[in-house]
Amino acid sequence: MGCFTFVRLMMVLFNLLIFVAGLALLSVGIWVSVNAASFLQLLGPFSTQGTYFVNVAFFCIAIGVLLMLLGFLGCWGAHKQSKCLLLTFFSAILIIFIAELAAGVVALAYSSFAEGILKRWATPVLREEYGTDPVATKIWNNTMTQLRCCGFTNYTDFVGSNFEKMTGGYLPSSCCWSNSTSCSQDEAEASAVQGCFPHLLETLKKHANIVGGVAAGTGLLEIAAMIVSMYLYCHLDNSVS
Repeated sequence: MGCFTFVRLMMVLFNLLIFVAGLALLSVGIWVSVNAASFLQLLGPFSTQGTYFVNVAFFCIAIGVLLMLLGFLGCWGAHKQSKCLLLTFFSAILIIFIAELAAGVVALAYSSFAEGILKRWATPVLREEYGTDPVATKIWNNTMTQLRCCGFTNYTDFVGSNFEKMTGGYLPSSCCWSNSTSCSQDEAEASAVQGCFPHLLETLKKHANIVGGVAAGTGLLEIAAMIVSMYLYCHLDNSVS
């Protein structure tokens, strides 16, 4: 009985924290989506960049609602000793765990196709939108400047692009070691600046351990939550009697 009471109390406290976290995310998401002007004013000089992150509010709302629902099911089910709520909580966590596991398997299975998928997305952007779309231009300029790279594959991504036509045959300055605004195709070829994909891949590999650690920790917490909820579900009849 002492063990059951302790586990039930920990279940209540843990899911209460999940509920509060979900409520906080939901509140922030609603505030940002409803009062976007105040949010951008709060960012001050970063308000121009902040407009691109306002849509994150909808993601916060969705995650907040999900966390609140899970927290309520676990907390109220353990407090009221409801087998129905505990079983629902277990089922929800199990579905999330299976979905995350399936996503991980798919990511590993298709990791070899990542370059092809990204290239099919990046190349049209560089050829058609770079230099005309301010958002795409700023993102790629920042990427190429910080990583000291040119295009996705190399300078050939800009050959025949709208940017080359607009500038009279010149490529972005990042494609030449001189960083000159008059970067010609011949100079870019002689500079042989590497594309951005190898740099991005290297960055992802450096943070793979962190991502893997977070994923493993999340999985262990979900397994622990399922074990605890099933333990309470199976021992409710004994505790009541």
